[in-house]
Amino acid sequence: MHAREVTLDATHLGELRRTEPDRDPTDLQRRLADDGYLYLPGFHDTDHVRAVRADVGARFAADGLLEPGPLPDRLVATESLRSSTVRAGIARASSALTGLLYGGRMVSLHEALLGEPIVHFTYTWLRVVPPGLGTAPHGDGVFMNRGSQRLRTTWTPLVDTSFDLGGLIILEGSHRLPEITDDYGRRDVDTFCRNTGETPGSWDGALSHDPAELRDRLGGRWLTADFRAGDVIVFGMFTVHGSLDNTSDQVRMSTDSRYQPASEPTDERWIGPEPIAHGPDAKKGLIC
Repeated sequence: MHAREVTLDATHLGELRRTEPDRDPTDLQRRLADDGYLYLPGFHDTDHVRAVRADVGARFAADGLLEPGPLPDRLVATESLRSSTVRAGIARASSALTGLLYGGRMVSLHEALLGEPIVHFTYTWLRVVPPGLGTAPHGDGVFMNRGSQRLRTTWTPLVDTSFDLGGLIILEGSHRLPEITDDYGRRDVDTFCRNTGETPGSWDGALSHDPAELRDRLGGRWLTADFRAGDVIVFGMFTVHGSLDNTSDQVRMSTDSRYQPASEPTDERWIGPEPIAHGPDAKKGLIC
């Protein structure tokens, strides 16, 4: 997918800084503000995550996207899985997954980070990525900035995700760049210029489809890790991230879930029993 390979040397690629989740909340808040992310290895119990993966994997297999079987750590795509696929319906139907992502431990973490009661989006991005694909660099704000600006994303790998499986990458220091905080991050992927003939939904929200070019342009290193099922990464709306390409013969399975202060407005696209997401009802025409 990526136009140019990310150079694997210390000036271009680095490791995410690890944080222990039982640190004082003030320390966690400070590190999130400083780094733009919190990498919390081993946050979830591994056996719990394996049980969730078995439940979710069986649902993907029933839909014909994964090869059926006992669903061990190795997940294999069928011919029907040809693109990176998000299945919010499977996520919603899996009480095992919703319990993992929205249960007490995650609620406690985000209440500690935000310093007040929280709510979460009802839409869950449950993603499977087959070999040969990755996720283009982007910030989350352009997809969900119609509500609280203190919204947080949590990325959770449901399988051990080594470099070749295509783990998350974060652009170092990107959450402080004016190009992101004052320009790109303020845009809305679901708005369009009505008076110029712009087609609704013509922009995919990506900053670039070439991570190496973007790093050269914005500076910083791409940061990643050798992830394990049960790790989590928390970051805000201005943190630029994407993924390495999946160069393995297996499927990457992960989730994105979102949390914010309960006292602040929520983006209407991602809440309720049937969120409208990026569908026709989400589009807003502007006079530009």
